[in-house]
Amino acid sequence: RFAIARGPLNVASFLMGTTEFMMALAMDPENSHKLLKKISDFICDWLCWQKECFPSIDGVLVLDDIMGFVGEMEFREFVLPYFSKIFSCTGAKARFLHNDAEGLITAANLNEMGVNMFNFSFNHSMGEIRSLAGPDVILVGNVPPRDVMASGTPEQVDEAVAKACSEITPHEKIIWSVGGGMAPEVQDANIRAFLKAVSKYSK
Repeated sequence: RFAIARGPLNVASFLMGTTEFMMALAMDPENSHKLLKKISDFICDWLCWQKECFPSIDGVLVLDDIMGFVGEMEFREFVLPYFSKIFSCTGAKARFLHNDAEGLITAANLNEMGVNMFNFSFNHSMGEIRSLAGPDVILVGNVPPRDVMASGTPEQVDEAVAKACSEITPHEKIIWSVGGGMAPEVQDANIRAFLKAVSKYSK
């Protein structure tokens, strides 16, 4: 079981508006830190409360795409310290991050954040993310969720799985999935094609 929360940058963008929040990071870093600290403390309380209610929880899933819109310097200042705190607050063994915006900076900092599972954008190849994340992080992806899994044919699903499998070796510490959130109304035929393709191409 997983305790689940949106990440602090995502919550801040809900509260302020994305444009206003991104401008605040650049123009008012002091108050941006105050906001992110307050939100992060609340997220930690929320995750810990979930674990208290359901003691079998031993995983944390945090979803935050806004981290994909900042550069390396801003990432280290406004993302890293807060996510490190959030991923350590429950003592969970599985620490799962979803960011399907730009994810290269994120991937390079997963270990420092304490993340050991990563779901990322299908725009990044499995091999590219593996090289940045290192050998120990479980990668979750990487078929396009809308254009292929939801709107494509079973043949296109097969091709997408084959492509993802060809981008990385060995096929260890991978959960084959979509590169982002699962779109609604995916046809059963595409799910069956996905499972068949994974069995065929994953070694």
